[in-house]
Amino acid sequence: MFERLKHMLIKEFIQMLKDPRMRAVIVVIPIFQVIIFGYAVTTDVRNIATAVLDLDNSVQSRQLLARFEGSQHFEFVDYLNSESDVRPVLDGGHARAVLLINRGFGDDVAAGRTGKLQILLDGTDSNTAGIVLNYASQIGARYNADVLVRRVEAMTGRVIPPSPVTLRWRAWFNPNLESRNFYVPGVIALLVMVISVILSSMAIVREKEIGTIEQIMVTPIGRVEFILGKTLPFALIGFLDVVLISLIAVFWFRIPIEGDPLVLLFSTALYLMCTLGVGLLISTMSETQQQAMMTAFFFMLPAVLLSGFIYPIANMPVAIQWLTLVDPLRYFIVIIRGVFLKGIGVAVLWPQMAGLLVLGTILLALAAARFKKTMA
Repeated sequence: MFERLKHMLIKEFIQMLKDPRMRAVIVVIPIFQVIIFGYAVTTDVRNIATAVLDLDNSVQSRQLLARFEGSQHFEFVDYLNSESDVRPVLDGGHARAVLLINRGFGDDVAAGRTGKLQILLDGTDSNTAGIVLNYASQIGARYNADVLVRRVEAMTGRVIPPSPVTLRWRAWFNPNLESRNFYVPGVIALLVMVISVILSSMAIVREKEIGTIEQIMVTPIGRVEFILGKTLPFALIGFLDVVLISLIAVFWFRIPIEGDPLVLLFSTALYLMCTLGVGLLISTMSETQQQAMMTAFFFMLPAVLLSGFIYPIANMPVAIQWLTLVDPLRYFIVIIRGVFLKGIGVAVLWPQMAGLLVLGTILLALAAARFKKTMA
């Protein structure tokens, strides 16, 4: 058995590595993808392109605008002259927000009346617009509190003592609240799934197309040996990509691995059981490589959406939350983020590992059952 399996592995590696484009797909492309995704996939909102329409032009309005500009969240890109200039700026996408201060703002603030600031947002991206609105509300609230303190001090002639309660917050596992630290580990899981599913989905159907399945039919290779011969090369490639991408995450993006790397590698083995099982199952069900490729993409898109990588699972309908239980990406994302950011191990992550083990066993068993040593 081991002699037949050795020759099967040699054949698979020769078939994969003889094509320079395939070597690039296995090693080079994942490196470029994780670097690109690491910079592109982020929810941090900085340097919001902002236009300003200050019709009051008072000391108070300039003080308030200086707070917006000094917050590093808003970048003033244009100063408008009239309200008719607002719509073209937003319609053309030149600014994501417009700060509008009407005449009389400074007089109202000085006289103790309510001064009004209007912010107009481009709401096509509702998530970004909500974050921008939150930033603006915080800046306005701090300015309002400072004005009230100065007003009370001027009226009473005494200094207002600081608040007796001070809120001090601390974020565990991601002290600077950088979204990159949250998303890059998920990108690792995503890239490993894409590579392993696509490569393994081509494994059996490629033998059918080029005619080598007929040669395999007359050999003493059994069903289990054939499945192992098709999966082990892709499993080794998956481990190689996890190591390479993790090194980029640590040394390029400065995301530390707080947990045990051995837990990550063991979980990767369980995860590859699932992804390779899916790919082989697709390969046994497909007649052409094009059909296998399309089926693989139809599987991966829902898998990403249901994994919690982009949208929190808790926000999904209950029926969809139950559906996510059959998504291996869901479990591996929890594991890889736990190892990278939280430093937790098997004692906490064993439910996710058990889920991957069950799914991987079922998928590989289905793939082995569907494979028959015949020309279908």
